[in-house]
Amino acid sequence: MGAQWKAKHKMDAANAKGRIFTKLAKEIAVAARNGADPDMNAKLRSAIEAAKKASMPKDTLERAIKKGAGLLDGPANYETVVYEGFAPHQVPVIVECLTDNKNRSAMSIRQLFRKGQLATSGAVSWDFKHLGQIEAEPETADADMELAAIEAGAQDFEQGDENEVVFLTEATDLDAVAKALPEFGYKVLSAKLVYRANNPVTLDDAQRAEVEAFLDAIDADDDVQNVYVGLAG
Repeated sequence: MGAQWKAKHKMDAANAKGRIFTKLAKEIAVAARNGADPDMNAKLRSAIEAAKKASMPKDTLERAIKKGAGLLDGPANYETVVYEGFAPHQVPVIVECLTDNKNRSAMSIRQLFRKGQLATSGAVSWDFKHLGQIEAEPETADADMELAAIEAGAQDFEQGDENEVVFLTEATDLDAVAKALPEFGYKVLSAKLVYRANNPVTLDDAQRAEVEAFLDAIDADDDVQNVYVGLAG
């Protein structure tokens, strides 16, 4: 799902959790620009669900909502910037940054891509699908994922790593499908736009380890929000 390359055993657990909270807090703050009430703001509701799933402390979550809504320290001035390029062995990569300083982000990304190749806009994204991805879990034993996908308007679905189901949608249908799924017995855990590679690259173990180290370094940058990679398996 864009982060399947992560070698979690290499990370220090505390640092990893802190990094996740930082990224989730940014998403919450940006979503809260359109209103601090999750009942009236689907994007905020989804971001809050993701934060709860990651066990974010309540005070951290509430502070992020207030910051985004302009109720604390002024409004959150985050902008989304997308970079495209190649990891070692010509593996395509799309990096989404959420930053309050585009110059700082650009400098960091240039440094991080020294072992790969930073490309121009469109050089990589043409070979990715930009689509909606909804993670949901069945609320009843008889919930039918295929029926739910058809009736809610999803394009495809697949079983997740645990009990959850991943529903894939057209980018423009993301909100509508997310709103419809509860009618068919599914609780939405997250709903977001993602990139999926059309032609993922297959590597041997040594090459894969090199690419994973490259991607881990990018993901560790504070301004980087999401990393999508065309890597098979």
